[in-house]
Amino acid sequence: MTENGTSKDFYDDDKHLMKLCDFLRSTEGPPVREAIEMDKRVYYIKGEKLVNFMVEPKKGTKWPKELPKFKTRQDAIATCKELCSRQFMHRSEKVAKGELEVSRVRDFDESAYFTWIYEGNKKFSHLMTTCLIIGFLCCTCFPIWPNFLKVFVWYMSVSLLIFIFFLITFRATIFLFVWIIGYECWFLPNLFDETLGFCESFVPVISIEKTKEGQLMYRIGVFVAFSSFCYWAVTQPSEFDGFKQGQVDFIKDLYAGTLLSDMSQKDKDNIDKLKMPSLEDLLKKLDSEDEEEKELSEEEAAEALLDSLVEDEEDIEDDEE
Repeated sequence: MTENGTSKDFYDDDKHLMKLCDFLRSTEGPPVREAIEMDKRVYYIKGEKLVNFMVEPKKGTKWPKELPKFKTRQDAIATCKELCSRQFMHRSEKVAKGELEVSRVRDFDESAYFTWIYEGNKKFSHLMTTCLIIGFLCCTCFPIWPNFLKVFVWYMSVSLLIFIFFLITFRATIFLFVWIIGYECWFLPNLFDETLGFCESFVPVISIEKTKEGQLMYRIGVFVAFSSFCYWAVTQPSEFDGFKQGQVDFIKDLYAGTLLSDMSQKDKDNIDKLKMPSLEDLLKKLDSEDEEEKELSEEEAAEALLDSLVEDEEDIEDDEE
């Protein structure tokens, strides 16, 4: 409560309501669900859960100091009605699994579902959009980048590729070792979960669960195959060393940029320079043009000689007649 009135009076101001919505939409707020409404992804919550959270926040929630807490359930419901009337949220109805539609009823009811309209401060979203546009323009201008920036981007790309490869290999190796003894152990189990945010993808760090029944024969088969590989690596060091050296050479070629190279080093060094013909090239071109003209003149002379011979032969035939 405030010094001069109840929390309901405090939240009559739109600015205070916006601060409350910022808190409710944050990670400290009540959990929400995703759905599709009018071909748009939205977040919704049941009215009862929203009121319960406002009256009794979950344990460990850091309620903002500048916002008074709700002492009674009636105050929380009255504030929820204000959120609906001022279009911070609207009432929705379920039509299918994961699909909602806007309800014709506007009043707040604890048994109904409510979709958030308020999206909070958009400064960060606008900043990320601007960075995305600038990054796209920089990528399109890649051919005119300085050579040292091209080399830097190449090294960063190769390093990221190698890091991801070894991370996946490390996760699979840990899972294999632990799975053989009857447990499923994943390092960063949510790393590739597209439904989670960036920070949530790294939580928890490790998860361990007992394997399902009926996998004993599979675990024995994998153990035999892995043991056979280890035996081959120990008893055939020359072949394994050649395989390992091949991987080292592969990584070196990646960093050197010679893995799939079909250009000479001179062409690489001059890739950003304008290709102007040299004096030698120009002279060769002129010589080739002169030779073509000479060939044409010789052909014309042969044709003229042939025509004169034909005319002389016709004159002789006329004289004989």
